[in-house]
Amino acid sequence: MNRVITVTVDLGKREDWTASERSHELRELAISCGTSVIKELIVNRDRIDPAHYIGSGKVEEISIICAEEKINAVIFNNDLTGSQEKNLEKIIKAKIVDRTRLILDIFARRAHSNEGKLQVELARLLYMLPRLTGKGVEMSRPGGGIGTSGPGEQKLEVDRRRIHSRISRLKRELEGLSKRRAMMRKQRTRNSLPAIAIVGYTNAGKSTLINALTSSNVIVQDKLFSTLDPTVRKFVLPDRREILFIDTVGFIDRLPHNLIEAFKATLEEVSQADMLLHVVDISHPKAKEQSDAVYRVLDEIGAKGKPVITALNKIDKVGDRALIDKVQASFINPIVISALKRESLDGLIAGIISIRAKP
Repeated sequence: MNRVITVTVDLGKREDWTASERSHELRELAISCGTSVIKELIVNRDRIDPAHYIGSGKVEEISIICAEEKINAVIFNNDLTGSQEKNLEKIIKAKIVDRTRLILDIFARRAHSNEGKLQVELARLLYMLPRLTGKGVEMSRPGGGIGTSGPGEQKLEVDRRRIHSRISRLKRELEGLSKRRAMMRKQRTRNSLPAIAIVGYTNAGKSTLINALTSSNVIVQDKLFSTLDPTVRKFVLPDRREILFIDTVGFIDRLPHNLIEAFKATLEEVSQADMLLHVVDISHPKAKEQSDAVYRVLDEIGAKGKPVITALNKIDKVGDRALIDKVQASFINPIVISALKRESLDGLIAGIISIRAKP
């Protein structure tokens, strides 16, 4: 198992999440990627250092810790440029991983279907392309010789062309899958099967809920992004009408744009759904902030403004349920449930019926 250090840089800006809270989530992400987090560092900075993102003194400090603790990788809770990663690795002598790369690695571990693997590969190539650096870049700068093109530069251009070619091929394949999904949605419409997309922050309990509602066996793990591939399950309402529940990939604060772009075909299931069932982990101290992060992603994929019912999940983990009464007003059409204990699921279904009945 890789031994890692996590680094969260606090630039002193007013944000919904404190540096400590962001550091804790980074730790959970790192653990989800199969690492052992040896140390968590929070670095206070007034501004970003163009060369190393953090100051040279802190870089040296991390380098010493890595040598002493036999650290394999240093994970930053921020996005780094290719040159910053390269500069840091020269001094620290360990693999440097930024936030987006970490999330991409988690997605790569979780992708099992052909579509999921294609989407993750596309996201990783889109991430990699602007970070291609090498001797060729240096040789192409002034001083490298007028009219010269060294072998490093030639290899770099070949790599770029190959990546561009692969990206184009992946996009064509995913467009084909998107058309197939569109045909399936048309078939559902012809069969008068309304679709309800289950959305939520990662690890909010979406898969547990769809299992409880439809007696399914969707994989459930206490890990971030435990499932990536969308799941569609039929459900019969008390009045015998049929609907479809569609479980989709979980969201996260600052979800990398490349992932949203790559998972467009899957996320279309959300944007084309008739209604959204938003699952919120009400036991989490940042439940409202997680909910806000979900709505930011929904806005980006064009799914905001749909009818929504909010399942305030995991009440079995809340000691003082009176606190829930105080926060319910912060959510759209809230219904308090426990998917794990199957508490109040009848009330959730009644709420769905009620909202569907509205014009």
